[in-house]
Amino acid sequence: MQRASLRLRHARPSCASALARFYSTAGSSANSEQLVRLEADHLPDGRPSGVYVMTLNRPDKFNALTEAVGEEFRAHVADLAAMPPRSLRSLVLTGAGPAFSAGGDLDFLWARTKTPAEDNTEIMLKFYKRFLSIRSLPVPVIAAINGPAVGAGFCLAMSSDLRIAAKDAKLSANFVKLGLHPGLGATHYMPRSLGPQVANRLLFTGETLTGDEAARLGVVLEAVEKNQVLPHALNLARTIALNSPSAVRLLVRTLRYDDDVQLERALLREADGQAHSYASADLQEGLTAIKAKRPPTF
Repeated sequence: MQRASLRLRHARPSCASALARFYSTAGSSANSEQLVRLEADHLPDGRPSGVYVMTLNRPDKFNALTEAVGEEFRAHVADLAAMPPRSLRSLVLTGAGPAFSAGGDLDFLWARTKTPAEDNTEIMLKFYKRFLSIRSLPVPVIAAINGPAVGAGFCLAMSSDLRIAAKDAKLSANFVKLGLHPGLGATHYMPRSLGPQVANRLLFTGETLTGDEAARLGVVLEAVEKNQVLPHALNLARTIALNSPSAVRLLVRTLRYDDDVQLERALLREADGQAHSYASADLQEGLTAIKAKRPPTF
């Protein structure tokens, strides 16, 4: 398959100006570079394929997830949702640089340890919903896991409809190793996708899987060489894009129906669990251990 030609889709002026104001207020460096890129895929003859690629764009931070990233992420989702059915037929989600996403930003996690538990519950619910807004798109979402997908980054990948990973990618829901209750839909998507036994094993142990191991367990659809992850994901997205857009969109709604009914309840429980974790000595030890580059002593 030929590598796709990706052409930048310009954001709507109103959206771009709103984001610029947000990051200026937040003291972020995002004014000079997008935290999340959105690009249109084009076929070799130059025609748009109906596929878009959304890329987490903090490669120097291994695409760690922050509130600012979430705001830009949700703004792009809103742009996509406003597109007509024949213009948007599938979405590929990936990460810039060597990682898909290393999970929650450590500064964000430290800040939660200094915030009252009742506030953290609401903060985490808002955090989840920024990224899980991708589930509101009425088209299939394919995660192209080009490198490590850890913690919240792994959960974001799990919220997609289909997943393709690099053979040597590291995938882990390692929350318990940090002293933190899982969040961002982990306790919802993992049992439903993998079955309770495999999901429970991965959640209780926090173990790391390679892309090859993830494929054998059914965590991902297939594992390929790193430089083939995006081409394979685009090939799958283009294949879907050849089908009836109305039929595919109806099917997406049907397949996600049970998820939509049950997910909200799981997110409330996760947000409460994480709020309690933020108040614990275990999480502070986990974060301190990461900073000191040593194993935690729980």
